Amino acid sequence: MSKLTTASVLAFERNLDISDAFFWQQDSKAEEAELEPVAVTEKSVRGTISNRLKNAIAKDPTKLDAEIEKPNLQTVDTAALSENCDTLVVKWSCKPLPFSGKPSVCNNQAYQTKLMQTVEGYLSEQGLGVLASRYATNIANARWLWRNRVGAESVTVTVRCGDEKAEFTDAQAMDLNSFNQTGPELEKLTSWVLAGLTGERFVILYVEASAKVGYGQEVYPSQELILDTGKKKSKVLYQIKDKAAMHSQKISNAIRTIDNWYPDAQFPVAIEPYAAVTTLGAAFRQPNQKSDFYSIFDDWVLNDKSPSINDQHYAIGVLLRGGVFGASGKE
Repeated sequence: MSKLTTASVLAFERNLDISDAFFWQQDSKAEEAELEPVAVTEKSVRGTISNRLKNAIAKDPTKLDAEIEKPNLQTVDTAALSENCDTLVVKWSCKPLPFSGKPSVCNNQAYQTKLMQTVEGYLSEQGLGVLASRYATNIANARWLWRNRVGAESVTVTVRCGDEKAEFTDAQAMDLNSFNQTGPELEKLTSWVLAGLTGERFVILYVEASAKVGYGQEVYPSQELILDTGKKKSKVLYQIKDKAAMHSQKISNAIRTIDNWYPDAQFPVAIEPYAAVTTLGAAFRQPNQKSDFYSIFDDWVLNDKSPSINDQHYAIGVLLRGGVFGASGKE
């Protein structure tokens, strides 16, 4: 009997289908506060030179003055509330889709059979409750507001599922580094996420956050990646039909920030094959430590070595994230 090997073509579709988030605004003091879109506007500014200079320039006062005298001209996009509105309202939707462990593409049927047996064992022994609870916590705590959460006086999150709703009136009180929170509203939200992931019923969640940030204050939609360096603007913000918005990928990253199972974990990071955090320039799951997804999953499927319960949650979380995981023919 030939040795089982990883399929060279292997892919999973994501199981949290998340929309872009749209930015609105309102006045919290108005009796009937109407929602208005948050617009992206363009402005040109004259900045100062603030980057680190070469020693030859920095140590010569004449050269330094000549360099500082040069204007740092910039044209940038910006988004801010109007002078009549003090509250940012952000809306998006999420569909937790049924997960069975079956890949969307696999060119090795023997491997697919063993993979599905492994996942089915996890689903019957552990279930998706832990992962659903952590996803729900990150929806409720408004982690996905990113910088908009930090600068807010208060944040309320409301999630609707059909005719029901769950409300979190003090989202900022929820600890971003812990998943030990409890309560009836969080349990309700968790049950909806779990029902969608298990295929118990069709679930679509409509999520809305109201963040009181102040009249006329700047808010922070996604920033576009500029590949054409000839563009005149140094910062371009994401917008849809003249309304400021946030990329679905950025929302997804926040919801998937549940991995505090990696070695010597100090804070949760997004579920990724190497637990990579680009802003920190670090991968928290290293192959030489056998803590990355491929090391864990290959041992689990190919060698029948069951990882720890926490690493099982992590590995299944990567499959729920979706992606291409086939074995490369190159070394």
